Amino acid sequence: MNGLINFMQGTAGRVLRVVLGLVLIYLGLAVLGGTVGIIVAIIGLLPIAMGVWGPCLLGFVFKQPKRA
Repeated sequence: MNGLINFMQGTAGRVLRVVLGLVLIYLGLAVLGGTVGIIVAIIGLLPIAMGVWGPCLLGFVFKQPKRA
């Protein structure tokens, strides 16, 4: 699990989280639509915010320190 957390806290992991968030927003608004689509799009904002901010949520859940 440490390897995954270290990857997700690195630059490639941050970019991956932002891309995943954009995909969720697209799927929610363009593919699903309706109330479910809006909820999925809102959930897509979380990986974008965490990718821009830096730390990975898994690091918080498993109490891993942020990589410098």
